Amino acid sequence: MAIHSDIIIIGAGPGGYETALVAARRGKSVTLFNGDRLGGTCLNEGCIPTKCLCRNAEMVASFKEGEKFGIDDFTFSVDYNQILARKESVVSTLREGVASLLKSAKVNVVNAFASFKDASTIIADGEEYTADDIIIATGSVSKSLPIPGHDLECVMDSTRILSMEYVPASLTIIGGGVIGMEFASIFNSLGSQVTVIEFMKQILPPFDSDIAKRLKQALSKKGIKIVTGAAAKKIEQNENYEIVVTYETKGKEETVVSSDLLMAVGRAPRLEGLNLEATGVEFSPRGIKVDDDMRTNVPHIYAIGDVNARMMLAHVASFQGLRALNSIEGKKDSIRFDVVPSAVFVVPECGMVGMTEDQAKAAGIEIRVGQSFFRANGKALAMGEPDGLCKLIFRKDDDRLIGAHIMGVEAADLAQQCADLICRDTTLHEMEDIIFGHPTVSEVILSACHAVK
Repeated sequence: MAIHSDIIIIGAGPGGYETALVAARRGKSVTLFNGDRLGGTCLNEGCIPTKCLCRNAEMVASFKEGEKFGIDDFTFSVDYNQILARKESVVSTLREGVASLLKSAKVNVVNAFASFKDASTIIADGEEYTADDIIIATGSVSKSLPIPGHDLECVMDSTRILSMEYVPASLTIIGGGVIGMEFASIFNSLGSQVTVIEFMKQILPPFDSDIAKRLKQALSKKGIKIVTGAAAKKIEQNENYEIVVTYETKGKEETVVSSDLLMAVGRAPRLEGLNLEATGVEFSPRGIKVDDDMRTNVPHIYAIGDVNARMMLAHVASFQGLRALNSIEGKKDSIRFDVVPSAVFVVPECGMVGMTEDQAKAAGIEIRVGQSFFRANGKALAMGEPDGLCKLIFRKDDDRLIGAHIMGVEAADLAQQCADLICRDTTLHEMEDIIFGHPTVSEVILSACHAVK
């Protein structure tokens, strides 16, 4: 006989487990299928472990500039094994915390891969499970370019590079998006000679072009070689077991030789093994098709997070789960999926929310833009972090803030502050009347308001 719950959730990443906890708090019986490790990609192979390494890289970068702060004759060495141990400690602590929360909430966690028998029945470890509503939250997997050599053993994805037990002498990264640039910054700080090959004309394609240009300049000064508008053509190993990447740029073929290689060309929805064909759910390799309530074409089946590929961010998955749960219960909410802050934890940090200048122009929206520079901010200078730009975008017709794009120290938190303001339809005049604490880095926002043209 099948085990029945009010809700089944397939996948225990942030979208899955957080939705399970909220549903349980609302009195629902929940069965959560965990096919790998609690916390999913974000906690185990993504956001959290990379942020641990980013923090180590920041500290190393600061130590290298000790003389600037009056610290003379300071020497240090880097123990990469200790760095990895700290990362694992943070991840395991958080994973244990998730397990404890789920246990306290009486969520039935099934540690097995789940697949559909039909639109109402799930099979896992030989058992059958049913529910009134089913939420698919299986996340994503690393993508690879289908070029000659992409399947060589030496080609690492983001999961493998996180478990690598040494700092590469040299590292080539194919892909200049968020994942590629974070690892470029990390291993550059730790001493690797890093080259980034990006197909698009700018790194961080979703970001505002002014921010992307300034970041490229800042990282190039740190010694990272960044080649944009370049198409990787093939990957080979030479007689010395070095990796040779051939790429085309401006009509010419070039090569780069390195000890290690990271393929960071994005992620694809994790659909394999679900047996969606048995459900009638509409899907393609690009993801499961959903409406704005995260409902598929099969009314009682929902899909949230990376698997629907609407926006591949952990915090988006969590709020899509909340939207799906509200839809199941017939509740309305005011979640704005057009206002999603995102960040890249490079040095200097980047954060953004809302529309870019190019997006606004493409949509035919007349805008006003204000910019300020971190070099004029007292707190940033006191911190020894003068490199940065804050760019705010306002609608011309009503002066509402619609975009914020920031590069510099604390950029991720500043972008969140701007997200709060955008969600409340704050105007330029209203922002100028907000008292900003002094000295704080957030004053770059106020300075950008004063500079609007």
